Amino acid sequence: MSDPLAAADAAGWVDPASVFAAVFTRERHVFWLDAGPGARDGWSWMGTGIPDDAAHVRAVVCGRRAADAGASPLRGGWVGWTGYDDAAARAGAPSVRDDDALPPSIWLRVTRLVAFDHAARRVQVFAGPDDVHALAEAVAAASASALPVPASPASAPSVGVARARHRPDQYAALIEECRAAIREGDAYQLCLTTRFEVETSVDPVAAYARLRTATPAHHGGFLRSGEVALLSASPERFLQVARTADEPVVRTSPIKGTRPRGADPAADAALADDLRSSEKERAENVMIVDLMRNDLSRVCVPGTVGVDALLEVESYPAVHQLVSTVSGTLGAGTTLGDLLDATFPAGSMTGAPKLSAMTILHRLERAPRGVFSGCFGWVGDDGALDLAMVIRSIVVRPGGAYVGAGGGITWRSDAAAEVAEVGIKARGPLAALGAALPPGW
Repeated sequence: MSDPLAAADAAGWVDPASVFAAVFTRERHVFWLDAGPGARDGWSWMGTGIPDDAAHVRAVVCGRRAADAGASPLRGGWVGWTGYDDAAARAGAPSVRDDDALPPSIWLRVTRLVAFDHAARRVQVFAGPDDVHALAEAVAAASASALPVPASPASAPSVGVARARHRPDQYAALIEECRAAIREGDAYQLCLTTRFEVETSVDPVAAYARLRTATPAHHGGFLRSGEVALLSASPERFLQVARTADEPVVRTSPIKGTRPRGADPAADAALADDLRSSEKERAENVMIVDLMRNDLSRVCVPGTVGVDALLEVESYPAVHQLVSTVSGTLGAGTTLGDLLDATFPAGSMTGAPKLSAMTILHRLERAPRGVFSGCFGWVGDDGALDLAMVIRSIVVRPGGAYVGAGGGITWRSDAAAEVAEVGIKARGPLAALGAALPPGW
């Protein structure tokens, strides 16, 4: 493990977007874990790193030390992603990998880090002893004039209509096959996904500026390593580990249930109420809560797994979401690898029962998911971590980019409504690329 990074305070508050534009945009291996524009609580982190072996990250013991009060939860460690397909194979499901040479996982060992405490309006920097003060000065010197442009989705150069993996009628037919599998008792719920692709050169920094402006989220993120990048406006926390009362506690907050925002306050409130009261959406959410309780029980102290919040509506600029939270106390010595083997891929992206669901979905989708449906975020040297789901995201690769989207299918699913939900989820990321949805979506 690398030596601990030295710490220093930056002089005064500086907007994270300004710092990223002034200090980090040209870096080859760079990250920005983003609480969103105008955030008033939570943390944002950005910096650089060196590509590392995922096995080193999996070996970290979760929550082995408590964080210092008032300090950045992330002070050194790794930032990266892990994709869906290898995780599905590790869980025993059939899977297929993308043929585009995109790495199934990327983890950067942090070398320079800037931490933004949005509530306290404080900025801390972490770097090697010979570099930390220079980094603090560069951060303090960043100005609003350095904001990345263009930041408006409307300013994205048009690249035409995205290419869909499935036509709407094909996706609707797959929904009926999901319902048939549910009728036969092979699953209770299935998260059926598809993909939209563009073949064009993408400026990931400009695309992320547009994405975060149009669809800000508390777990936004930009991660670039060489020629590939992940740009995310994820609203879903997958796993968080922190040491509480001298015990490592893990939390997961699955999302199941989506409605668009309304054109006026009355319509918006009606859509939120419709989501809150929908029997189908509530049943879908509760199924995944039960699955996540079961997954966490595999690595948590018996009797400690519980539901902290159930069926709460969270509202974002583009959508309302139905969210629940499950937590438990991790067993002594639990590594990140143990935790991921018990919980990943996430139940919100598979369905239930998980192994049967992944097997059915492999047969129906007949294509890799890649980074989409995976997870990304940070893992600290002290065993704390915060990982989000790769949804509402853009994956940039040489020659193009793709956006994944999907929805949970139950026996009571309506195919037209499910097709429309996929369009709602994919529209924002595609707009940030300058791409339109194909007809019917």
